[in-house]
Amino acid sequence: MDHVRWSDHPRLRRPVLVAAFEGWNDAADAATTAGRYLLDRWDARPFATIDPEIFYDFSSTRPQVHLADGITREIIWPSNELSAGTLPRTQRDVVVLLGVEPQLRWRTFCEQVVGIARELGVEMMLALGALLADVAHSRPVRVTGTAADPDLVARLGLERSRYEGPTGIVGVLHDACRQAGIPSASLWAAVPHYVAATPSPKAALALVQRTSSLLSSPVLTTDLELAAADYERQVTEVVESDDDVAGYVRQLEERVDELDEAEANLPSGDALAAELEKFLREHGGD
Repeated sequence: MDHVRWSDHPRLRRPVLVAAFEGWNDAADAATTAGRYLLDRWDARPFATIDPEIFYDFSSTRPQVHLADGITREIIWPSNELSAGTLPRTQRDVVVLLGVEPQLRWRTFCEQVVGIARELGVEMMLALGALLADVAHSRPVRVTGTAADPDLVARLGLERSRYEGPTGIVGVLHDACRQAGIPSASLWAAVPHYVAATPSPKAALALVQRTSSLLSSPVLTTDLELAAADYERQVTEVVESDDDVAGYVRQLEERVDELDEAEANLPSGDALAAELEKFLREHGGD
């Protein structure tokens, strides 16, 4: 962990690592918005950062100049910060990694994350992501859960990813966790492609709710629910102002509605949380 800068070494109880990265895996800023929201709700405190020096092309991901007191110039570098908190109503702690997808040395970067996870005794890594899809903004956000561990897939009703093609840092991190023997899973929110440039609090809310359900740790989401409702209202107004777009969205709505009945037989959130706890007990040497 040559590139980790520790400010503290927290002692944690059977922690879970939750990670979200800006960039390719973060359509409409949904994953990082969810990560920041959870970090705040879990009252997580920073304890380490990953030095950005060798992981970024600063001509692509440029540092920012900030006037700290209105006079003193300060350089803000791309950040990958780790914070630790407690999962309410559980006997677990949580580590939250919020960062920016690096351009360089992905294997070395993931080695740093895995090294931190090992040192803290992390029992599972959960990555949050968001992707653009043919979905309607007016329907509930679809969150797909995937995992590499066959046991985790079977117990939680997740999917084993069959995707082949270009991947992001989340995919590489999952592979690093697999090689290190750390169970890992992902939650992916589907974001309407026709509003790709607009941050989606609705997708972020869906990720927050699915994460809190999976970890069996309720999170108050009132303000995020209000932001999601406002987002849906504003997008609807824009869509209805264009007949062609409105017609296309109606087609998407019909397609989504046809799939809803098939999802009625999925396990409940409580059942998934119970199975996750059982999986971690059996694989954590507890």
